[in-house]
Amino acid sequence: MPEFYSGFVTLIGRPNVGKSTLMNHFVGEKISIVTSKPQTTRNRIRSILTGEDYQIVFIDTPGIHTPTSRLGDFMVKSAVNAIVEADAVIYMVEPKKRIPVEDMAIIERLSGKGKRPKDNPVFLAINKVDTVPKQDLLAIIDQYRQVFPFHDIIPLSALKGDNTSGLLAAIRGVLPKGPMYFPGDQITDQPERQIAAEIIREKALTFLQEEIPHGMAVDITHFRLREGHNEDDPNALVDIGANIFCEKDSHKAIIIGKQGSMLKRIGAAARRDMEALLGFKIYLELWVKVKKNWRDSDFMLKNFGYTQADS
Repeated sequence: MPEFYSGFVTLIGRPNVGKSTLMNHFVGEKISIVTSKPQTTRNRIRSILTGEDYQIVFIDTPGIHTPTSRLGDFMVKSAVNAIVEADAVIYMVEPKKRIPVEDMAIIERLSGKGKRPKDNPVFLAINKVDTVPKQDLLAIIDQYRQVFPFHDIIPLSALKGDNTSGLLAAIRGVLPKGPMYFPGDQITDQPERQIAAEIIREKALTFLQEEIPHGMAVDITHFRLREGHNEDDPNALVDIGANIFCEKDSHKAIIIGKQGSMLKRIGAAARRDMEALLGFKIYLELWVKVKKNWRDSDFMLKNFGYTQADS
Protein backbone atom coordinates (compact mmCIF):
# COMPACT_ATOMS: atom_id res chain seq x y z
CA MET A 1 0.00 0.00 0.00
CA PRO A 2 1.50 3.41 -0.97
CA GLU A 3 2.47 5.75 1.86
CA PHE A 4 0.08 8.61 2.65
CA TYR A 5 0.93 11.93 4.28
CA SER A 6 -1.42 14.27 6.12
CA GLY A 7 -1.40 17.14 8.55
CA PHE A 8 -2.93 20.34 9.87
CA VAL A 9 -1.45 23.61 8.64
CA THR A 10 -2.36 26.85 10.40
CA LEU A 11 -2.30 30.23 8.65
CA ILE A 12 -1.50 33.15 10.94
CA GLY A 13 -0.71 36.82 10.54
CA ARG A 14 -1.99 40.31 11.12
CA PRO A 15 -5.49 41.23 9.92
CA ASN A 16 -6.02 41.61 6.17
CA VAL A 17 -2.68 40.22 4.96
CA GLY A 18 -4.33 37.65 2.66
CA LYS A 19 -4.65 34.45 4.70
CA SER A 20 -8.20 33.71 3.58
CA THR A 21 -7.36 34.49 -0.04
CA LEU A 22 -4.47 32.02 0.06
CA MET A 23 -6.53 29.26 1.63
CA ASN A 24 -9.34 29.73 -0.86
CA HIS A 25 -6.82 29.63 -3.69
CA PHE A 26 -5.41 26.30 -2.52
CA VAL A 27 -8.79 24.54 -2.38
CA GLY A 28 -10.29 26.28 -5.42
CA GLU A 29 -13.42 27.49 -3.61
CA LYS A 30 -14.30 30.49 -1.45
CA ILE A 31 -14.45 28.66 1.87
CA SER A 32 -13.32 31.59 3.99
CA ILE A 33 -14.93 34.97 3.37
CA VAL A 34 -12.75 37.74 1.97
CA THR A 35 -13.28 41.50 2.14
CA SER A 36 -11.10 44.61 2.22
CA LYS A 37 -12.07 45.15 5.87
CA PRO A 38 -9.58 44.06 8.55
CA GLN A 39 -10.61 41.33 11.02
CA THR A 40 -13.03 39.78 8.54
CA THR A 41 -12.27 36.24 9.76
CA ARG A 42 -13.55 35.69 13.32
CA ASN A 43 -13.53 31.92 13.72
CA ARG A 44 -11.03 29.29 12.73
CA ILE A 45 -12.09 28.04 9.29
CA ARG A 46 -10.85 24.66 8.07
CA SER A 47 -10.51 23.69 4.43
CA ILE A 48 -9.24 20.45 2.99
CA LEU A 49 -6.90 19.84 0.07
CA THR A 50 -6.44 16.21 -0.99
CA GLY A 51 -3.79 15.10 -3.45
CA GLU A 52 -2.77 11.71 -4.76
CA ASP A 53 -0.72 10.82 -1.69
CA TYR A 54 -1.49 13.61 0.79
CA GLN A 55 -4.19 15.56 2.58
CA ILE A 56 -3.65 19.02 4.04
CA VAL A 57 -6.19 20.52 6.42
CA PHE A 58 -5.67 24.29 6.30
CA ILE A 59 -6.80 26.30 9.33
CA ASP A 60 -7.53 29.94 8.54
CA THR A 61 -7.38 32.05 11.70
CA PRO A 62 -8.48 35.54 12.74
CA GLY A 63 -5.83 38.21 12.32
CA ILE A 64 -3.66 38.64 15.41
CA HIS A 65 -4.20 42.15 16.75
CA THR A 66 -4.53 44.10 19.99
CA PRO A 67 -8.07 43.23 21.17
CA THR A 68 -10.48 45.88 22.41
CA SER A 69 -13.44 43.62 23.25
CA ARG A 70 -14.30 40.12 24.40
CA LEU A 71 -14.81 39.23 20.74
CA GLY A 72 -11.29 40.46 20.01
CA ASP A 73 -9.94 38.35 22.89
CA PHE A 74 -11.66 35.31 21.41
CA MET A 75 -10.24 35.97 17.95
CA VAL A 76 -6.65 36.30 19.14
CA LYS A 77 -6.86 33.25 21.43
CA SER A 78 -8.41 31.26 18.61
CA ALA A 79 -5.46 32.08 16.35
CA VAL A 80 -2.82 31.40 19.01
CA ASN A 81 -4.36 28.06 20.01
CA ALA A 82 -4.40 26.99 16.37
CA ILE A 83 -0.61 27.43 16.22
CA VAL A 84 -0.16 24.84 18.97
CA GLU A 85 -2.40 22.31 17.25
CA ALA A 86 -0.73 22.49 13.83
CA ASP A 87 1.83 20.23 12.18
CA ALA A 88 3.14 23.28 10.34
CA VAL A 89 2.48 27.03 10.33
CA ILE A 90 2.23 29.48 7.44
CA TYR A 91 3.00 32.93 8.80
CA MET A 92 1.84 35.50 6.26
CA VAL A 93 3.14 39.06 6.08
CA GLU A 94 3.10 41.98 3.68
CA PRO A 95 6.34 43.25 2.09
CA LYS A 96 7.09 46.22 4.35
CA LYS A 97 10.57 47.79 4.29
CA ARG A 98 10.73 47.44 8.07
CA ILE A 99 9.13 44.66 10.07
CA PRO A 100 6.03 46.17 11.72
CA VAL A 101 5.84 46.16 15.52
CA GLU A 102 2.77 43.94 15.33
CA ASP A 103 4.70 41.34 13.32
CA MET A 104 7.58 41.40 15.80
CA ALA A 105 5.05 40.58 18.54
CA ILE A 106 3.85 37.57 16.52
CA ILE A 107 7.44 36.44 15.98
CA GLU A 108 7.97 36.57 19.74
CA ARG A 109 5.07 34.16 20.14
CA LEU A 110 6.60 31.85 17.55
CA SER A 111 9.98 32.06 19.29
CA GLY A 112 8.81 30.16 22.32
CA LYS A 113 6.97 32.66 24.49
CA GLY A 114 3.80 30.86 23.42
CA LYS A 115 3.24 27.11 23.44
CA ARG A 116 4.40 26.27 19.90
CA PRO A 117 6.20 22.92 19.72
CA LYS A 118 9.87 23.44 18.79
CA ASP A 119 9.71 20.94 15.92
CA ASN A 120 6.69 22.65 14.37
CA PRO A 121 8.06 24.16 11.10
CA VAL A 122 7.11 27.75 10.32
CA PHE A 123 7.00 28.97 6.72
CA LEU A 124 7.11 32.69 6.06
CA ALA A 125 4.84 33.64 3.16
CA ILE A 126 5.53 37.18 1.98
CA ASN A 127 2.32 38.10 0.18
CA LYS A 128 1.60 40.83 -2.38
CA VAL A 129 5.15 40.69 -3.78
CA ASP A 130 3.94 42.26 -7.01
CA THR A 131 3.64 45.56 -5.09
CA VAL A 132 7.39 46.03 -4.40
CA PRO A 133 10.57 46.12 -6.51
CA LYS A 134 12.69 42.95 -6.44
CA GLN A 135 15.65 44.63 -4.70
CA ASP A 136 13.39 45.75 -1.86
CA LEU A 137 12.01 42.22 -1.56
CA LEU A 138 15.50 40.75 -1.09
CA ALA A 139 16.15 43.18 1.77
CA ILE A 140 12.80 42.30 3.37
CA ILE A 141 13.60 38.58 3.19
CA ASP A 142 16.97 39.23 4.83
CA GLN A 143 15.31 41.14 7.69
CA TYR A 144 13.06 38.22 8.52
CA ARG A 145 15.91 35.70 8.26
CA GLN A 146 17.72 37.60 11.00
CA VAL A 147 14.87 37.49 13.53
CA PHE A 148 13.56 33.92 13.24
CA PRO A 149 14.74 30.54 11.90
CA PHE A 150 11.99 30.02 9.34
CA HIS A 151 11.87 26.61 7.69
CA ASP A 152 11.54 28.45 4.38
CA ILE A 153 10.72 31.96 3.16
CA ILE A 154 8.49 32.07 0.10
CA PRO A 155 7.44 35.28 -1.72
CA LEU A 156 4.09 34.97 -3.46
CA SER A 157 0.86 36.60 -4.54
CA ALA A 158 -2.18 34.84 -3.09
CA LEU A 159 -4.54 36.88 -5.26
CA LYS A 160 -2.74 36.14 -8.55
CA GLY A 161 -1.55 32.66 -7.59
CA ASP A 162 2.12 33.55 -8.20
CA ASN A 163 4.47 31.01 -6.53
CA THR A 164 1.69 29.49 -4.43
CA SER A 165 2.65 26.14 -5.91
CA GLY A 166 6.13 26.61 -4.40
CA LEU A 167 4.62 27.07 -0.95
CA LEU A 168 2.34 24.08 -1.41
CA ALA A 169 5.28 21.87 -2.41
CA ALA A 170 7.23 23.03 0.63
CA ILE A 171 4.31 22.22 2.93
CA ARG A 172 3.87 18.82 1.30
CA GLY A 173 7.52 18.13 2.04
CA VAL A 174 7.10 18.39 5.83
CA LEU A 175 3.83 16.48 6.23
CA PRO A 176 4.09 13.47 8.53
CA LYS A 177 2.79 10.07 7.49
CA GLY A 178 -0.84 9.89 8.49
CA PRO A 179 -4.40 8.97 7.61
CA MET A 180 -6.90 10.64 5.32
CA TYR A 181 -8.88 12.62 7.90
CA PHE A 182 -11.71 13.56 5.54
CA PRO A 183 -13.21 12.07 2.36
CA GLY A 184 -11.18 12.98 -0.70
CA ASP A 185 -13.93 15.12 -2.24
CA GLN A 186 -14.65 17.15 0.92
CA ILE A 187 -13.25 20.69 0.93
CA THR A 188 -14.42 22.00 4.32
CA ASP A 189 -15.79 20.74 7.62
CA GLN A 190 -17.96 23.81 8.14
CA PRO A 191 -21.68 23.13 8.62
CA GLU A 192 -23.90 24.57 5.89
CA ARG A 193 -25.54 26.93 8.42
CA GLN A 194 -22.16 28.42 9.29
CA ILE A 195 -21.27 28.82 5.62
CA ALA A 196 -24.56 30.64 5.03
CA ALA A 197 -24.01 32.97 8.00
CA GLU A 198 -20.49 33.83 6.88
CA ILE A 199 -21.59 34.59 3.32
CA ILE A 200 -24.26 36.98 4.61
CA ARG A 201 -21.71 38.69 6.84
CA GLU A 202 -19.26 38.96 3.93
CA LYS A 203 -21.82 40.78 1.78
CA ALA A 204 -22.71 43.13 4.62
CA LEU A 205 -19.02 43.85 5.22
CA THR A 206 -18.52 44.54 1.53
CA PHE A 207 -21.41 46.95 1.08
CA LEU A 208 -21.53 48.81 4.39
CA GLN A 209 -19.65 51.73 5.91
CA GLU A 210 -16.44 51.42 7.90
CA GLU A 211 -17.93 51.99 11.36
CA ILE A 212 -20.54 49.22 11.13
CA PRO A 213 -18.83 45.90 10.20
CA HIS A 214 -17.09 45.04 13.47
CA GLY A 215 -20.39 45.51 15.30
CA MET A 216 -22.26 42.96 13.16
CA ALA A 217 -23.02 39.30 13.70
CA VAL A 218 -25.26 36.90 11.78
CA ASP A 219 -27.44 34.23 13.36
CA ILE A 220 -29.23 31.66 11.16
CA THR A 221 -32.77 31.23 12.49
CA HIS A 222 -33.86 28.45 10.16
CA PHE A 223 -32.37 26.33 7.37
CA ARG A 224 -34.80 23.79 5.95
CA LEU A 225 -36.07 22.18 2.78
CA ARG A 226 -39.39 23.76 1.83
CA GLU A 227 -42.37 21.59 2.71
CA GLY A 228 -43.50 19.45 -0.21
CA HIS A 229 -40.13 19.69 -1.98
CA ASN A 230 -37.83 16.75 -2.64
CA GLU A 231 -34.11 17.20 -1.98
CA ASP A 232 -33.32 15.18 -5.13
CA ASP A 233 -35.22 17.67 -7.30
CA PRO A 234 -32.77 20.24 -8.78
CA ASN A 235 -35.50 22.90 -8.50
CA ALA A 236 -36.19 22.21 -4.82
CA LEU A 237 -36.06 25.25 -2.55
CA VAL A 238 -34.27 25.58 0.77
CA ASP A 239 -35.67 28.30 3.04
CA ILE A 240 -33.03 30.18 5.02
CA GLY A 241 -33.73 32.89 7.56
CA ALA A 242 -31.13 35.00 9.34
CA ASN A 243 -30.87 37.84 11.81
CA ILE A 244 -28.19 40.46 11.28
CA PHE A 245 -27.32 41.88 14.69
CA CYS A 246 -25.79 45.33 15.13
CA GLU A 247 -25.01 47.48 18.16
CA LYS A 248 -26.80 50.76 17.41
CA ASP A 249 -30.23 51.87 16.15
CA SER A 250 -28.48 54.19 13.69
CA HIS A 251 -26.57 51.20 12.29
CA LYS A 252 -29.80 49.26 11.90
CA ALA A 253 -31.21 52.02 9.71
CA ILE A 254 -28.08 52.00 7.52
CA ILE A 255 -28.10 48.20 7.14
CA ILE A 256 -31.75 48.26 6.08
CA GLY A 257 -31.27 51.27 3.79
CA LYS A 258 -33.88 53.48 2.19
CA GLN A 259 -37.05 51.42 1.65
CA GLY A 260 -35.01 48.29 2.45
CA SER A 261 -32.62 48.81 -0.49
CA MET A 262 -29.39 47.90 1.31
CA LEU A 263 -30.84 44.81 2.96
CA LYS A 264 -32.17 43.65 -0.42
CA ARG A 265 -28.72 44.21 -1.96
CA ILE A 266 -27.02 42.18 0.80
CA GLY A 267 -29.61 39.42 0.50
CA ALA A 268 -29.45 39.15 -3.29
CA ALA A 269 -25.64 38.92 -3.34
CA ALA A 270 -25.58 36.43 -0.45
CA ARG A 271 -28.20 34.21 -2.09
CA ARG A 272 -26.23 34.04 -5.34
CA ASP A 273 -23.04 32.97 -3.55
CA MET A 274 -24.87 30.46 -1.36
CA GLU A 275 -26.51 28.80 -4.36
CA ALA A 276 -23.17 28.59 -6.18
CA LEU A 277 -21.29 27.11 -3.20
CA LEU A 278 -23.99 24.94 -1.62
CA GLY A 279 -25.50 23.71 -4.89
CA PHE A 280 -29.22 24.23 -4.30
CA LYS A 281 -31.82 26.96 -4.81
CA ILE A 282 -32.43 29.25 -1.85
CA TYR A 283 -35.17 31.53 -0.61
CA LEU A 284 -33.45 33.91 1.81
CA GLU A 285 -35.09 36.17 4.40
CA LEU A 286 -33.09 38.68 6.44
CA TRP A 287 -33.99 40.71 9.51
CA VAL A 288 -31.95 43.34 11.35
CA LYS A 289 -31.89 43.53 15.15
CA VAL A 290 -30.05 45.71 17.67
CA LYS A 291 -28.12 44.13 20.53
CA LYS A 292 -26.05 46.77 22.24
CA ASN A 293 -22.49 45.83 23.25
CA TRP A 294 -22.88 42.21 22.15
CA ARG A 295 -19.14 41.97 21.49
CA ASP A 296 -18.50 42.15 25.24
CA SER A 297 -21.26 39.72 26.24
CA ASP A 298 -20.08 36.16 26.92
CA PHE A 299 -23.65 34.95 26.50
CA MET A 300 -24.05 36.57 23.07
CA LEU A 301 -20.60 35.46 21.90
CA LYS A 302 -21.47 31.88 22.78
CA ASN A 303 -24.85 32.28 21.06
CA PHE A 304 -23.09 33.38 17.86
CA GLY A 305 -20.72 30.41 17.97
CA TYR A 306 -17.67 32.06 19.49
CA THR A 307 -17.36 29.37 22.15
CA GLN A 308 -13.59 29.16 22.65
CA ALA A 309 -13.03 32.58 24.16
CA ASP A 310 -11.55 31.13 27.33
CA SER A 311 -9.80 28.11 25.83
